[in-house]
Amino acid sequence: MARTDATISSPSSTAEPGVWAARLAALGPGILMASAAIGGSHLISSTQAGARFGWQLAFVVVLANLLKYPFFRFGPQYTMESGRSLVEGYAAKGRAYLWIFFALASVSSVISTAGVGLLCAVILGFMLPDSLSGSIPVLATVMMASAWLLLVAGHYRALDKVTKLIILTLTLATVVATFMAASAGSARAADFVEPSPWTWATLPFLVAIMGWMPAPIEISALNSLWIRAKQEISPSKIKDVLFDFNVGYVTSAGLALFFLALGALVQYGSGVEVANEGGAYVGQLLAMYGTAIGQWAVPLMSVIAFACMYGTVITVVDGYSRACAESLRLLRGQSDFSKRSLNIWLTVIAGLGLVIILAMSSSLAAMLTFAMISAFITAPIFAWLNFSLVRGESTLSPGLRVLSYAGLVYLGGFAVLFVLNFLGLVG
Repeated sequence: MARTDATISSPSSTAEPGVWAARLAALGPGILMASAAIGGSHLISSTQAGARFGWQLAFVVVLANLLKYPFFRFGPQYTMESGRSLVEGYAAKGRAYLWIFFALASVSSVISTAGVGLLCAVILGFMLPDSLSGSIPVLATVMMASAWLLLVAGHYRALDKVTKLIILTLTLATVVATFMAASAGSARAADFVEPSPWTWATLPFLVAIMGWMPAPIEISALNSLWIRAKQEISPSKIKDVLFDFNVGYVTSAGLALFFLALGALVQYGSGVEVANEGGAYVGQLLAMYGTAIGQWAVPLMSVIAFACMYGTVITVVDGYSRACAESLRLLRGQSDFSKRSLNIWLTVIAGLGLVIILAMSSSLAAMLTFAMISAFITAPIFAWLNFSLVRGESTLSPGLRVLSYAGLVYLGGFAVLFVLNFLGLVG
């Protein structure tokens, strides 16, 4: 999409709006990215990490967020400096790169939508009275239909407003709940023996956490498309767009630690076995909050969880639809982005996601784990694509360049280690 130089890189002026006014006006795409990130990785993986291993995996959560940071940041940086989305950048590198992204994004879109959609429906069932909760397939259909209608009717403007409200509510409620849990004291029994997470048996769990922490790296491409949509509505400068990105990224990373803290404070060492099934764990976690903090906390945590997952469903469906529609446009050589094409992809992804939910409602945990591990295995590919684009067209600070290479080694090394362990060659 064409951009004027003034929009992308002009220096600030005393005649322009205040710094904070400009930054607040730019908020949107980074918040959407945070909403897409705060889903199964936070509500399930982070809380289970705290519930199973206490604070021992806090370092892993911090490390994953730190070493993935450059590859997510390259989305807004490349889009604002080049005037192109990351998807257009992949196309410029060659059709093979674009085909790889399109194929992976198409598969991930359906798997991710099904996983987060099913989890959202399960949480909705916990929120409603028994007489209204109905069956999970019915709730999933209602939830997915509402998300689809919201996106088709309002597209980015509606998405932008709704996700800001969700993230604000989620952040405040999670912080309050964590401090309440801390004031109540740890649930750990005096004779509890801490298990070690540093074993080969827990490697798949660690990889699953890192796969969606804070999100799959292809979300960076979705973020660049949201930035382009935001620029059409309210143009901003690169420094303000990067501020928006950093707000969203730090919020997502911080909330991951808060969710881990909730699991560590409420369930770790309490003597209650941690359920492996995602849906079962949600119910177990809500019940544990009621026992440790008070029954008043159950409705609060239900709202937190539902807001988290509903925001994730909305942003995942919208973001992947934009990415797939844009990829297909470029592969076909079409000049304009079509709202009709976006609506078709919104319908296809939401529809196929719902079909998988209806057909595999009993396999939530396996579905989420598969999606998270797949995201981590493909992460080095997307990380290198993003780095190669920005390295060739932008000036990177020495610190960001070093962090990028460290991230590539980390992502590639752990991916190879997991594959070798899966094949039985190590461990």
